[in-house]
Amino acid sequence: MPANYFSRRRSRRQTLTVFAALMAPVLCGPALTAAEPAAVRAAIAKGSRFLLEQRQAADGSFVAPAGPAVTALAVTALVRSGTPIDQAGVQRGLAHLLSFRQADGGIHPQGSAVANYETSIALLALVACNKDGRYDRDIRGAEAFVKGLQWDETEGASPEDPAYGGAGYGKKNRPDLSNTSFLIEALRTAGTDADDAAIQRALVFVSRTQNLPGPDNTLPFPEKNPDGGFYYTPAAGGESQAGTTPEGGLRSYASMTYAGLKSMIFAGLTRDDPRVKAAVAWLEKHYTFAENPGLGDAGLFYYFHTAAKALDVLGEETFTDAQGVKHQWRSELADALLARQQPDGSWVNSNSRWMEGEPTLVTSYSLLALAYCLPR
Repeated sequence: MPANYFSRRRSRRQTLTVFAALMAPVLCGPALTAAEPAAVRAAIAKGSRFLLEQRQAADGSFVAPAGPAVTALAVTALVRSGTPIDQAGVQRGLAHLLSFRQADGGIHPQGSAVANYETSIALLALVACNKDGRYDRDIRGAEAFVKGLQWDETEGASPEDPAYGGAGYGKKNRPDLSNTSFLIEALRTAGTDADDAAIQRALVFVSRTQNLPGPDNTLPFPEKNPDGGFYYTPAAGGESQAGTTPEGGLRSYASMTYAGLKSMIFAGLTRDDPRVKAAVAWLEKHYTFAENPGLGDAGLFYYFHTAAKALDVLGEETFTDAQGVKHQWRSELADALLARQQPDGSWVNSNSRWMEGEPTLVTSYSLLALAYCLPR
């Protein structure tokens, strides 16, 4: 509606007609589509209440048996989607999270096998809640800890090693793209420069998880499936959660391709880089929010939140698929998420692979994704 619409002269009948049209949603109930900001905010509010009122324990934890990572993810999701940092439940969650703080800067239980994952997710939560610099010391300690777990020369990995630059769940775990992408995002969110040595080492690993033969990936896997997408890890013989091609290549799938794209942009690559171009081209061919392409409904909500982050840092409000169709990706992702919200405000995946049968985890993924669906 033009800004001067009501400044024009109208007859009394015209004015009443306009007034009736404007009042219709009030009189007849809201006529919102899922993609509209009001509907997204309502879904976020309902999901946030579910987490705070139904899923948080008295000690501030969320799914305590799973360790601090789910608590960190829930706190980050709440704050990123609009819950105030000083809200009581958020503060209890942070207090619980920091109860796992170790002398070396890690945020994990003693003896944890997934200390890198837990600390990287905790780092994201601390940065999100770092009002007035209150968690500066904890953030610096966590940064140093996760950098120390990266596979490099100190881990006995030379630059030629497929594991080089990557991060796994813990110190001795095989590195993978999912954990490496969390590492990169956590460091960059905490203020680490793109040209920092740890980020650039991680970029070496990320480039080797892409099915793109060339100077950045001379491993044998991409030659067998040169489609530009990403898989789980090139280390320890290579693995894709989507399986292998008949030629023995590692299949690309969407959640890892968005994770790879996000990581490359965080590491300073531009849209003109061949690696970014190839990743975008793969995603153009497989654009959808109906499933996690390559895995179906497995890891669907991890996919939603990773896609949201990647498309946001890509910096474009529309995404054009391989058929030339332009998509308002924020609206389409919001539609997909709101259609799956449960009556109690939660989200849950009927496919429980990777803990997606746990509504606290899946609701946190969904809130993180919806935060990117609101207008920028």
